Amino acid sequence: MYVCICNRYRDAEIRALAKQGVRCARQAYSQLGNGPECGQCLEFAQEMIDTEHLVPAGARAPETV
Repeated sequence: MYVCICNRYRDAEIRALAKQGVRCARQAYSQLGNGPECGQCLEFAQEMIDTEHLVPAGARAPETV
């Protein structure tokens, strides 16, 4: 499934980076080649990353908002 339509990033790509230690959606996007465009997907991408690391919802990385 696509997470970021603007950059065509898929959930598998985001999850793979999270498993490699990435903790922030913006960092994941940078490693995939581009930063976020419109930003509508950042919250969802961060939730996927947090789920991979089992981070409580209130403890998300601040730079993702």
